[in-house]
Amino acid sequence: MKQNITISLDKDLIRAGKIIAAQQGTSLNRMLRLELERIIRDVRKYDMAKQKAIAAMKAGFHSGMDRYPSRDELHER
Repeated sequence: MKQNITISLDKDLIRAGKIIAAQQGTSLNRMLRLELERIIRDVRKYDMAKQKAIAAMKAGFHSGMDRYPSRDELHER
């Protein structure tokens, strides 16, 4: 379902936006809608990646080793 909204923008910003939209063969409305969709998509992807990373940190990492070597074992001289 589509819904119209009203936003207030500086006249110079609108003029520049219309010029850029025309150069790209689109409308200012479509250009703004696509940019807002991109921002929302990026935020959602970031949030999903963040939740996945947090879950992975909580689960921990199993290296397959029974125990980790001690510092002395790693740095024998």
